Amino acid sequence: MFSDDDNKPRILVDADGCPVVDVAISLAKRHKMSCVLFCDTSHEFDKIGASTIVVDQGADSADFALANYIRNGDIVVTQDYGLAAMALAKKAYVFNQNGQQYTDDNIDMLLSVRYEKSKQRRMTGRGSRIPKRTQDQDKAFYELLNTHISRRDIS
Repeated sequence: MFSDDDNKPRILVDADGCPVVDVAISLAKRHKMSCVLFCDTSHEFDKIGASTIVVDQGADSADFALANYIRNGDIVVTQDYGLAAMALAKKAYVFNQNGQQYTDDNIDMLLSVRYEKSKQRRMTGRGSRIPKRTQDQDKAFYELLNTHISRRDIS
């Protein structure tokens, strides 16, 4: 693992339920970046090549810990739109596990859609179905993040 003392961008992963933790660690190692995983006590990780910050269980506790850790230019991996919005406000680059980049141009729409879907679920009492993860999603994430790091010559 690499030093966190320098000002190089880091890969910060909202690791609770994240299917691309190993991919993020692999890319961090490949590009000589540090990788930090954030989780609560119900999802503790001990991964070679990454530091782990474990916080107490609680609504969004890992998200807030990660948000407080962000520096300008860091890369954040999360599927949480709220955390993505906080990360963008701190000038981080934000990606989800399926290879989508969150930006100032799309985050408001994504937050609005999340709100409407939540409202609909409350009205109907139905949860949302999450489709099975595919290798194409892993590949899209890898390619987008690798291209982003390479293009910015972060390593």
